[in-house]
Amino acid sequence: MPTHLRSRLLALLSTLLLLPVALLATLAAPPAHAAGRLTATFTTADNGSWWKGTFVVRNATTTAVTGWTLEFDLPAGVTISGSYNGEATVTGRHVVAKNAYYNATVQPNSTTEPYSFWFVATGPIGTPTGCTVNGDKCDGTPDVPPGAPGKPVVTALTTRSAALSWAAATPGDYPVASYEILNGTAVVGTSTGTSGTATGLTPATAYSLTVRAKDTRGNVGPVSPAVQLTTTDPASDPVPPTAPTNLRATTVTSTAVTLAWNASTDNVGVVSYDVLRDGAVTQTVTGTTATVGSLAPATSYTFTVRARDAVDNPSPLSAPLTATTGDLAGPGKYTRVGYFTQWGIYGRQYFVKNLDTSGSAAKLDVINYAFENIDPVNLTCLAGVTKGTTANPQDPDQGTGAGDADADYGRPFSAAQSVDGVADDGWGKLRGNLNQLKKLKAKYPHLKVVVSLGGWTYSKYFSDVAATDASRQKFVKSCLDIWIKGDLPAYNGAGGPGVAAGIFDGIDLDWEWPGSPDGHAGNHWSVNDKANNTALLAEFRKQLDALGGSHKLLTAFTPADPAKIDQGWDLSQIFKYLDIANVQGYDFHGAGSDNSWEPNRAGHQANLYADAQDPYPVKFSTDAAVKAYLDAGVNPRKLTIGFPFYGRGWQGVTDGGVKGEWQSATGAAPGQFAEEAGTRGYNNLITTFPNMTVVHDEQSVSTYGYTGAGGQWWTFDDAWSIGKKAAYIKNKNLLGAMIWEMTGDTPSGTLINALDSGLK
Repeated sequence: MPTHLRSRLLALLSTLLLLPVALLATLAAPPAHAAGRLTATFTTADNGSWWKGTFVVRNATTTAVTGWTLEFDLPAGVTISGSYNGEATVTGRHVVAKNAYYNATVQPNSTTEPYSFWFVATGPIGTPTGCTVNGDKCDGTPDVPPGAPGKPVVTALTTRSAALSWAAATPGDYPVASYEILNGTAVVGTSTGTSGTATGLTPATAYSLTVRAKDTRGNVGPVSPAVQLTTTDPASDPVPPTAPTNLRATTVTSTAVTLAWNASTDNVGVVSYDVLRDGAVTQTVTGTTATVGSLAPATSYTFTVRARDAVDNPSPLSAPLTATTGDLAGPGKYTRVGYFTQWGIYGRQYFVKNLDTSGSAAKLDVINYAFENIDPVNLTCLAGVTKGTTANPQDPDQGTGAGDADADYGRPFSAAQSVDGVADDGWGKLRGNLNQLKKLKAKYPHLKVVVSLGGWTYSKYFSDVAATDASRQKFVKSCLDIWIKGDLPAYNGAGGPGVAAGIFDGIDLDWEWPGSPDGHAGNHWSVNDKANNTALLAEFRKQLDALGGSHKLLTAFTPADPAKIDQGWDLSQIFKYLDIANVQGYDFHGAGSDNSWEPNRAGHQANLYADAQDPYPVKFSTDAAVKAYLDAGVNPRKLTIGFPFYGRGWQGVTDGGVKGEWQSATGAAPGQFAEEAGTRGYNNLITTFPNMTVVHDEQSVSTYGYTGAGGQWWTFDDAWSIGKKAAYIKNKNLLGAMIWEMTGDTPSGTLINALDSGLK
């Protein structure tokens, strides 16, 4: 170990610097093993107001073991306030402790001393229970599996299934988690309780079925005594059940519909009901109620139900029922989405902490973390690299292979930059923005955070990843593995499997623009992008739902330009999968940082309504964009409209009697940063030009300002225009507002406060 590192560790130990214990979900139990390669022993030391608990990991084999994880349960009343020589995660009384990078390898016939994992605790001194190391019992003894369940009893028979019940198995070392129904050695059914159904059986066939228990560690016990049965002969009952009646929705949420119906009748007996969603069977139940989940918010679905008898005769379908799920915000409420830019920590010096101190975190509902890229070689989600973009915005490879793992999870933040005032230790597996977002979510449990893929510079390869079923499946799986499951690639000592699990609540797609040649220079595009974009969204929705657990968000940044909508967005299909479409409400006009856009005429960038004086043939406005979606039949509670927390500016603009509106210009005005001519964050704009003449255009609902000196003319949103747009959102019953992006606001949150007040 390097001398400076050893000295640092010893200093930490001697000063008892208490590191916080992060709160994460417990890890899934690994497969069972007879006995482990590692063992661990526990000792305590009483230090008066606190006590020290130490686990020494031992390797008694002749082969080095790299990587260890301890799991244990604290005694009742014990609280951990800090830990050393490992990363600890606490959920209730359960603790998961992973090695640090410097003590990961335990040599043959050696231990982790002198750098064994230890923690600072208060409460009754005692030995933790349920200790495992790398999934095996810490004392090195084999697991005791569950006992055998009682002999199964047949409760129902059909042509292809048998419902059974049984007495519970006696637990071994670990609680019983599930049961398996066996036909010989083949598993034909599973259950988490003491009843279940064997499926996939052959009609009119004799079977001998048994049941065995499986514990939380995957240990399986002996089988139960067998039950003998014969499945039903289809020829014995040619009469189908009657159709279910009075299908109704008893509960509707944003992601689920609970259905009920009146029972069918049958000459022998009904054994099950198929529940169909939009014509496809979504589940089969034995009762007359069912909850259909994994639905998209603010979306209409058609449900039907049919009965089946013991020989699998299906009834006619019930009368259809159409139900529309609730929206994400709830009646009379509005969703606020804000982009946090990965690179804001540099020149802007805007950290996740600023979302807290400005009051924004308390007012936002969703944070979009922008942006992550696509691997140009593997066509998968890209992470674990730090490579900047090129300086030339017209370089076709400006963003190829670029990314910032350092900002994401490699950079240690100081206490002053940290949400909770605690500095990163410099060797943790999770640092940077992602660790801060984790802390922010802990402080504001209502917040959802999604990872934004693409953006203007990183959209080059979307067309490629969306092109085929195979490429879509591969891409989506890679994105979920990295960003939802949290399997971050190793980077400067950070990263690892599950390190970022639980930080992101979904995916935001910022494909700019499918089916259009008008994206960033060099972007790949195809006339097939529109259909492939829909298929990509469907694949994301499918794989996100397959993860189980709470509903994962799927959102997208969608265009205001009707031409781009038509080129790449099938509005009749995409909202089956999308929770939110964040409709572009800005950048209608601008000079561009390299004067490649509209350098010679000043114009509004975010007007709510079309300006009567607008000389351009296509008169962009937020209202026109919203109308394009609503006219296509989109539920307004799927839509947010974009608000710019920045301004776009020109120079060399003459007053023209109207303070420069639509007048000639000589190019982009100097920007907040040298490489961003024509752009300034709102706070920078008003502090740079405190005497700027500000005009509020009532007709178009737009704000602009004229500096006089240098003829600078700036178009931006302020509290006045934000208030007007908030009223528009409520009038149109839209879902809410989206902000690009949070660094532009004032330290006290002037703009987010105006938006929040307007939407109440």
